[in-house]
Amino acid sequence: MATNFVANTELSRCFAVSTIPSCQKVYITQRYLYRRTFDCLSKRFQLLSVAAEEEGARRITKNSLICSMSKNNFGGSADKADNLTYKDAGVNIDAGSELVRRIAKMAPGIGGFGGLFPLGDSYLVAGTDGVGTKLKLAFETGIHDTIGIDLVAMSVNDIVTSGAKPLFVLDYFATSHLDVDLAEKVIKGIVDGCQQSDCTLLGGETAEMPDFYADGEYDLSGFAVGIVKKDSVIDGKNIKVGDVLIGLPSSGVHSNGFSLVRRVLARSGLSLKDKLPGEACTLGEALMAPTVIYVKQVLDFISKGGVKGIAHITGGGFTDNIPRVFPKGLGAAIYNDSWEVPPVFKWIQEAGRIEDAEMRRTFNMGIGMVLVVSPEASLRILEDEHGAISAYRIGEVVGGEGVSYH
Repeated sequence: MATNFVANTELSRCFAVSTIPSCQKVYITQRYLYRRTFDCLSKRFQLLSVAAEEEGARRITKNSLICSMSKNNFGGSADKADNLTYKDAGVNIDAGSELVRRIAKMAPGIGGFGGLFPLGDSYLVAGTDGVGTKLKLAFETGIHDTIGIDLVAMSVNDIVTSGAKPLFVLDYFATSHLDVDLAEKVIKGIVDGCQQSDCTLLGGETAEMPDFYADGEYDLSGFAVGIVKKDSVIDGKNIKVGDVLIGLPSSGVHSNGFSLVRRVLARSGLSLKDKLPGEACTLGEALMAPTVIYVKQVLDFISKGGVKGIAHITGGGFTDNIPRVFPKGLGAAIYNDSWEVPPVFKWIQEAGRIEDAEMRRTFNMGIGMVLVVSPEASLRILEDEHGAISAYRIGEVVGGEGVSYH
């Protein structure tokens, strides 16, 4: 493969480290360095836990429907040939799983949501992620001040699954021509996300690469590091049959599945300015709702005891993410209708004529984080809500691998 040695100028951002763990002081001082770098093509793969051992089956038992697909709102029965899939939209989850399997041969022990690095009596826990093609909707809607929240959320939500408290975040912002006002809006969202996570934006990279991106477009990557005591790591090893699955509500699609969302939008004939059918908000507003940052809520639950495993529901949905926290031989039984599925998912499924299994393996379906807890802890968590709907009992741990719906 030929290598392109056309150099680009990248603008590095280095921020002074605040002695106070607050994002409000991150931009006190700045140092700008210019350096020559080369174009390169990189593939992202998620940092995964060195402690993870499970590789259980990634299967789903087809039982009941999320919403009936025998009939649809377009008149008549749905033709299976017209059913959209994530693969149709250009994303092959199976290929991604195969890449992780191959990486595991080179870096044994991967399989969790964050990478653990030993440091004294603690582990540093690191994660990295982006926001995918949700950026396309940001470009179309002009909503740039919340996409940074998504960026922070995707990484800090991953590392908190190990019980780690986020310490700091780094970001990477790349564009062909630097629009300072637009970039400021994006960075503001990143700072907001750090404040929600009680961590610091330590620094980042702004790369200006002419001709690499379309005018007005940019790409983002985020990196988070947290810390947890070795004797406090949440690793799922003590999960057993009868433990309870607690689901924390999502704000909507979050930051996964947008390639399929955009395909559905194109098929529907609607625009992002049109109202979400049956709702007061527009499709653009519903789809651009920022990802919920669960850090404070999850750490509070962990501090009270009884939390055995945590799954961040991102790409792969329930089907691929919940089994990642289980020991071999265990699976999840999900209770149908145990939480409110947001209207945006019902619209996506109907407009795209998407089958239930595909929805469950692509989207969070209204649950952005799943905690596996003891029955006693589940009662405390649900009673502590005092009527506020911020946690649901969505299922239980059963014998046999995979995820089933009842």
